[in-house]
Amino acid sequence: MGMKSKPKKLTMLLMSSIMLLSLAACGSNGNNNANGNAGKENTGGNTTAEATATTAPEATASADEPGWKSDTSPITFDWYLNFAWFPNKWGVDPTSQYVTKKTGVNLNFIVPAGNENEKLNTLIASGKLPDFITLGWWEDGVKKMIEGGLVEPLNKLAEQYDPYFFKVSDPDKLSWYTQADGNVYGYPNSSSSPKDYEKYGDTYLSNQTFVVRKDIYEAIGSPDMRTPEGFLNALKAAKEKFPEIDGQPMIPLGLHEFTATGNDSLEGYIQNFLAIPREKDGKLYNRETDPEYIKWMKVLRQANQDGLLAKDIFIDKRAQMEEKIVQGRYFAMLYQRTDFASQLGTLYQKDPNKIYIAVDGPANANMDAPTLNGPGISGWTVTLISKDVKDKARAIKFLSYLNSEEGQKDLYLGEKGVSYDTIDGKDQFKPEVFDLMNKDRSAFDKKYGSSFTFWMMQNTNITQQWAPQSVEPYKQLEDWTKGKAKSFSEFDQIDPLASSEEGIALGKIKELRGKTLPKLLMAPSEADFDKIWADYIKKQEDYGLAKVQAFQQTKYEENKKKLGL
Repeated sequence: MGMKSKPKKLTMLLMSSIMLLSLAACGSNGNNNANGNAGKENTGGNTTAEATATTAPEATASADEPGWKSDTSPITFDWYLNFAWFPNKWGVDPTSQYVTKKTGVNLNFIVPAGNENEKLNTLIASGKLPDFITLGWWEDGVKKMIEGGLVEPLNKLAEQYDPYFFKVSDPDKLSWYTQADGNVYGYPNSSSSPKDYEKYGDTYLSNQTFVVRKDIYEAIGSPDMRTPEGFLNALKAAKEKFPEIDGQPMIPLGLHEFTATGNDSLEGYIQNFLAIPREKDGKLYNRETDPEYIKWMKVLRQANQDGLLAKDIFIDKRAQMEEKIVQGRYFAMLYQRTDFASQLGTLYQKDPNKIYIAVDGPANANMDAPTLNGPGISGWTVTLISKDVKDKARAIKFLSYLNSEEGQKDLYLGEKGVSYDTIDGKDQFKPEVFDLMNKDRSAFDKKYGSSFTFWMMQNTNITQQWAPQSVEPYKQLEDWTKGKAKSFSEFDQIDPLASSEEGIALGKIKELRGKTLPKLLMAPSEADFDKIWADYIKKQEDYGLAKVQAFQQTKYEENKKKLGL
């Protein structure tokens, strides 16, 4: 059911922005016609503009010509990114310098120092927002800013100042993000519609993987880990054969971190590996009540009883996990590949045999292939323009530029001759540039700033045409997910607003889940597990699960209509 904390899955697309190699994670084999038909419904919009072209500069705005070209005088916009980890400044690298030289637009990024939600709420409460705001589509802040009237309708700005916006924006994505008042306030990055799946679906990747350390896996005979027995036996064999890694205890299984509201690996991930449906006969299905899911949660409880779950996994945050991954201390991980891409690169440089490879993980009794999250129409982030924007016309024109194929190429490949050239008849990264990108991504960001160092509007359906062939050790993990990545767009955006009655109930249920998951794994016996489980299910009902489900069902049905499913 739609109660999984999708945010993290998407937050974890963050590496798709940080690491080139995972760009395909939210992308596809695009071609330059990805948005070819996007401008058709707006052809009538520029007739009056042409008629009055002599009176005002704005009026020359045409649906066929990039609006930004009409004014390239210097202007600096403040751009808020709701991601404390974002490390880059605009204007340090040649790519952002090139964009500024071309468009006249300079950006001042504002990034929270600590808790993102606190910073965003403070900004919202102050009533004065930066010019542009980028945040995860699932964040409550999106609805708060729209409902509070703090952001501009992009469609109105486009009609007035830059009809070209409609030509370079995807009508499916605009309609997906159209609110009840008929306006669109945010545009997504890394977004793929069901139509995009028809075009590029076979190239789409998922971030979700089950990985093992190659040398250890081979040393124990490369066992099949799809069944409960095979899974437990492999963890046992690995621990017996390799009790220590460089003098420190080996960790048989790594999971995403336990948070106040749950654990990604133990929710959507494992449910996707088990191919548990999200709906049955048009009704949302409560996936965690599925017998296959409960069976595998009991397998993990057994693993803990057998000493195969290290204490570390219950307390480590992502930073600690990254340290332990670099040390190669995990045997297996049910984990997002893009979250450890940079650590994987380091391991590969040291010893290509001691890396993590994707293998078939937990499966249901029928051995069905996993149904993994592929890119969805909601994308990863949405970008909004605030009511306080210092120049409406320049803001929407710059957004159109970023959305256009030209802007995508500039931010992906950078400036010709600097980070890319036409080599063998194809525009592509220069070899030394690509090399640095694979070896040291943060150095690359500062030295070149291309390959979506600035990912706010990245559209991998377009940029796939310039994407280099993936290299090892990343390629093996990516290839493993091909054909397993599915579109689940219709299950996006179905959760209630946190402050609503249903939202408060959902909040309580998520906190309950956060507390319950570790207890289930640490239960001393199966009978204890059953008791904790029954109590958990009962409490969810007491908290108002039925209300939450009714709300989500309605939203899900609206989504299906919107997507024409």
